[in-house]
Amino acid sequence: MAQKVAKVGIIKESGFLYFIDKKGDVSRAKMARGGKKKKAKKTATKRAPKKATAAKAKKKKR
Repeated sequence: MAQKVAKVGIIKESGFLYFIDKKGDVSRAKMARGGKKKKAKKTATKRAPKKATAAKAKKKKR
């Protein structure tokens, strides 16, 4: 378990992670949070089904 060595008097802000860096100073970093999932964009209009052309109809008969 960790042991508290000294009380420094830092006022912590929410959303930040406080740690001791390589130099021994108290540092903070913004915590990464999962964002809200974006809703899929709805298509405004639906496409009409494609009609078979004469060339495609001839190929289908063969």
